[in-house]
Amino acid sequence: MAIKCIARLRSRRVVQDQLQTPNEVEAEGGCCWANLPQELLWEVLLMIEETESIWPQRKNVVACAGVCRSWRFIIQQIVKLPQLSGKLTFPISVKQPGPKDSLLQCFIKRNRSTQTYYLYLGLTNSALSDGGKFLLAARKCRRPTCTDYIISLQAEDFSKGTNTYAGRLRSNFLGTKFTVFDGQSPQAGAKMGKSRSSRLANLRQVSPSSNYPMAHISYELNLLGSRGPRRMQCNMNTIPATSIAPGGLDPTTQAELNPYQSTPSSFLSKSASMENSVSDKKNGGLVLINKAPRWHEQLQCWCLNFHGRVTIASVKNFQLVASPENEPAGPEHEKIILQFGKVGKDLFTMDYRYPISAFQAFAICLSSFETRIACE
Repeated sequence: MAIKCIARLRSRRVVQDQLQTPNEVEAEGGCCWANLPQELLWEVLLMIEETESIWPQRKNVVACAGVCRSWRFIIQQIVKLPQLSGKLTFPISVKQPGPKDSLLQCFIKRNRSTQTYYLYLGLTNSALSDGGKFLLAARKCRRPTCTDYIISLQAEDFSKGTNTYAGRLRSNFLGTKFTVFDGQSPQAGAKMGKSRSSRLANLRQVSPSSNYPMAHISYELNLLGSRGPRRMQCNMNTIPATSIAPGGLDPTTQAELNPYQSTPSSFLSKSASMENSVSDKKNGGLVLINKAPRWHEQLQCWCLNFHGRVTIASVKNFQLVASPENEPAGPEHEKIILQFGKVGKDLFTMDYRYPISAFQAFAICLSSFETRIACE
């Protein structure tokens, strides 16, 4: 009953904003629903947040945030970051670190004819066949000297001059080195936009030149043609290496735990020290490497344990773990941070966890789709 009421409130708010000017709405304090007793409103919204824990029911939580300013403030306090709750609620969640305790299961669909890739959040164990919650889309654009993957919050809008633009992935001519660009500066503040769409997504409009390097991916050349899987390394320059260590630097401890935050918390903690040297590993950026597979004599192939999430052997399959660099390896370096693998002709699973985000994980997986003979 409460959910149906919320839906009606949300629809009435949309009609109200269409009939009134922004100044009139602001003068009324947003809407009449803002005058509900705060204790009662808190209990109702808390109940909705707890019961509507999965998509598509989760959209009711988003609807509550759009009723008025006071409702949005309470939702802001109730909804936890993905790393704490394991839930993706708002569009900005795709740029916040994943859950700490488990892998968040997603999958990627490839459309060969349009060279487009779609990222979905898995909703059930049979989500690969039932469909999932759309998160991101990317379109491949070949250029004379490189290849770009434009990443968008919308499935059909890949223009870089709108607030649906999330970032891009760019490769070199050989397809052996990639750079992940964010569409918003890591130095941006957590200021709320004025329009409803920007308040919910909290992603500002960017210009085509607004691209900020946040990660570098490289594939090791295999000039001798030796047998074995690809070897890759990801330098996550905006994530401190200490974020995975027990008692280490948690990126969210230095920023407000705010699901509406325009800049992911993991970008804020080290941005000041890395501002002038994004690609310099000496700044302590996290380095991810692919987990070494073992050779299976009976199957005569390289094997990794994907725990049932990958069913088809492919050179694209990989698991990423944190590199110990020059330090002794610990249990945290055995924990899988990202795994990607093939389950169908144009269907792939993508599972990720803290400290990387869905956007970063998606960009890394896109690099695996590039054909690079020198790395095979």
